[in-house]
Amino acid sequence: MGTETVRAQATDEVTERRREQRGWYFYDWACSVYSTSVLTVFLGPYLTSVAKHAADADGFVHPLGIPVRAGSFFAYAVSASVILSIFVMPMAGAAADRTGRKKPLLALCAYLGAAATTGMFFLDGDRYLLGGLLLIVANASVAVSMVLYNSYLPQIAPPEERDVVSSRGWAFGYAAGSLMLVVNLVLYSAHDSFGVSESTAVRICLASAGIWWGAFTLVPLKRLRDRPTASAGQAPGHGWRQLAATVRDMRGKPLTLAFLFAYLVYNDGIQTVISQASVYGSEELGLSQSTLIVAVLLVQVLAVGGALGMGRLARTYGAKRTILGSLVAWTVTLGAGYFLPAGAPVWFFVLAAGIGLVLGGSQALSRSLFSHLVPSGKEAEYFSAYEMSDRGMSWLGPLLFGLTYQLTGSYRDAIISLVAFFVIGFVLLARVPVRQAVHDAGNPVPDRI
Repeated sequence: MGTETVRAQATDEVTERRREQRGWYFYDWACSVYSTSVLTVFLGPYLTSVAKHAADADGFVHPLGIPVRAGSFFAYAVSASVILSIFVMPMAGAAADRTGRKKPLLALCAYLGAAATTGMFFLDGDRYLLGGLLLIVANASVAVSMVLYNSYLPQIAPPEERDVVSSRGWAFGYAAGSLMLVVNLVLYSAHDSFGVSESTAVRICLASAGIWWGAFTLVPLKRLRDRPTASAGQAPGHGWRQLAATVRDMRGKPLTLAFLFAYLVYNDGIQTVISQASVYGSEELGLSQSTLIVAVLLVQVLAVGGALGMGRLARTYGAKRTILGSLVAWTVTLGAGYFLPAGAPVWFFVLAAGIGLVLGGSQALSRSLFSHLVPSGKEAEYFSAYEMSDRGMSWLGPLLFGLTYQLTGSYRDAIISLVAFFVIGFVLLARVPVRQAVHDAGNPVPDRI
């Protein structure tokens, strides 16, 4: 084979890889609007109002005959979706690895979630049970789809490109979330001008996220390709049995397990800050709902630059050092948040800016670093455990936040208590010899990691 032929083949491979990477980015672009507009901003308050409308004189609804406070229904529905995803994620990951057919499973999860989200348009009156069911389906679907989506990363990007590719995926997601949130806020704030009621505006915002999710999923489904795996032909296990088998396999890679444990700890802190920052802003700082929504938008916009910027830092300093630096930044940000004056939205926006700048990069680089620690042919199976650490196991942080507030009566003490997750996560991650971990997983060790 001549030199020119080899060069042409190499050029074709790079072109095809870039095309597949661009398609991969678009799933983040597609599904992130669900997390931003639906889960973070609109659905919680709206579903709670629907449940309260259906409640009895004592403020209870009765799903399946069980008395539930209307104000707790949304939280219980989210918990139910997490429990469902814990059972489904390991099965989906193992099935993807053993069949090599990730794309049909990704399509199934994406369109099931998109259909459920679009169906939220019909959530009105006292249809709280419909809202709970659609939330459970959509939330579990996005969690399972992310297992399959993340598992493509080691296949579409060589080791030296993964930090950048992962960061770009997160940036695409935050950009989409920001764009859709701006459109939704315009509709919501000026609903009278558009001739619709406030509740109708909210239902349009919810449904538009599902339509967006489904429409843009076509791009990755067209560009991503399935690959045969070494595990093909083996029968997958079921639920917890499959998860137990995955964990047993990971015990043979103790350094991979050590990284996953470190990630579980500091990511629990990240997820708790995301979920409780609005509570801190409204209850402790006395800020309005409009101020909190603008802060969410600010986080989304700056997370784009933060993800890309930290991806560039990882090129110079390696992913591990950059993540460690971000954990220091998280600690400083929470420390500053403790001293924020009440009734001062400008300083809350500064806090939101700090969160946004480290949020995307922390998550993107953690994903890319983990991808180096996954044995070939077990990408989806291992990423199911990773996604469970991300979405299914983040309960200690909210528990600590709630207990601290219960014991002290201060949201300031509650928010500063979360520093423990970043400090402990820093120590655990610093102790992981990642170059050895990559080698033990049977993967080539990048020059910088």
